[in-house]
Amino acid sequence: MAPVGGTAVQDHVALAEIELCGELIIAASAAEDRLSLESIDEVLRVAEERQG
Repeated sequence: MAPVGGTAVQDHVALAEIELCGELIIAASAAEDRLSLESIDEVLRVAEERQG
């Protein structure tokens, strides 16, 4: 039984990881072949993290 009173807990790190996994799944399903490491980095915005 769920707790009463709206005590929902959000783990922002977990939610971000789930979003990134979803983006990888979408990119992989749209690709004709396996994703290259560069493509994966692009989907995960790795270069943006390094610059920021």
